Amino acid sequence: MTFASSLSLLLVMITLAAIPSSSVALVVVRSATLGIPNGIAAALGIVVGDLVFVALAITGLAVVAETMGTLFAVLRYAAAAYLIWFGFSLIRGDRRSEKPADAHHVGGMGVSFAAGVALTLGDVKAILFYAALFPVFVDVSALTSFDVAVIGMITLVSVGGVKVAYAIAARAIANASQGFPLKRPVRMAAGTLMIGTGGYLLAKG
Repeated sequence: MTFASSLSLLLVMITLAAIPSSSVALVVVRSATLGIPNGIAAALGIVVGDLVFVALAITGLAVVAETMGTLFAVLRYAAAAYLIWFGFSLIRGDRRSEKPADAHHVGGMGVSFAAGVALTLGDVKAILFYAALFPVFVDVSALTSFDVAVIGMITLVSVGGVKVAYAIAARAIANASQGFPLKRPVRMAAGTLMIGTGGYLLAKG
């Protein structure tokens, strides 16, 4: 890989990671309701899921991913069920009190990380995206070990960096809105967003 191709890949992946999506929604809500560590944990889980797909794409194992469709489907349903449950937890918590969500009731950092991994791996079509993306910037058949390491770092910095930035921004906004009169509607909206995201994962094929 040349410096130009590496930089181009980095910029493209940063742009794609910044686009609002179900993964961004997960990071934002986990960070805003449970704190930045949970948002970062979810972001790291998303990175791990992406790295799995990157590895499958650059090694030409798209067929293997297809044969693992059942496993990916189970992960998608698990992630969807969790997001729906988490959404209802936010809404119920909003009705009961004005206190922030309790991490012991809606899951801690381990759950945030697992949700990020499951949410990402649940989208098996992502491997087709990566398989189509990398040939634009590099000759996959001629990749060296160093090139693979560079791609891994690019994935970590781009996907992880953007999601962590979302987590920090979401928490900063949540802290600034303490006592804000629209706090309850915002929590309701966040819960509805999680339920909608979970429903989307269940509906997509």
